Amino acid sequence: MSCSGRLLMEDHEDEEISRLAISEFQSREEEIERKKREVKERVELLLGRAEEETKRLKQMWEELEELTDPARKEAATIRKKIDLANREIKALGQSCQKKEKEYKDTLEAFNEKNREKAQLVTTLMELLTESEKLRMTKLEQLSKNMESLQ
Repeated sequence: MSCSGRLLMEDHEDEEISRLAISEFQSREEEIERKKREVKERVELLLGRAEEETKRLKQMWEELEELTDPARKEAATIRKKIDLANREIKALGQSCQKKEKEYKDTLEAFNEKNREKAQLVTTLMELLTESEKLRMTKLEQLSKNMESLQ
C-alpha cells in the first residue's frame, strides 16, 4: 500500500501542481486581459481626443478658407488684368519699335533726298552760270563781228 499510497499522493500532488499551474495561468490570462482592456480604453480615449482635435482643425481650416477666399478671387482677377495689360504693352512696344524704325528709315531717306536735291541745285546753278558765261562770250563775239562788218 505504500506504493499505492505514494502513487495516490503523487497523483494528488500532480493534481495540485496542475491546479496551481492552471490557476496561475488563468491569473496571468486575467492580468493580460485586464491590461489589454486598460490599454484599449486609453487608445479609445486618445482616438476620441484625436477625432475632436481633427474636427477643431477642420473647422479652423474652413474658417481660414472663408477668410482668404474673397481676397484670393479678387487678387486672381487683378492678376489676370495685369497679365492682359502686359501682353498689350508688349504688343504696343513692338509696334512702337517697328514704327520708330520705319520713321528713322524714312527720315534717313528724306535727308538723303534733300542732300541729293541740294547737290543737284548746286550743279544746276554751276551749269547755268557756265552757260550764261558762254552765251555772254558768244554774244560779245557776235557783237564784235557785227561792228567789224559795219
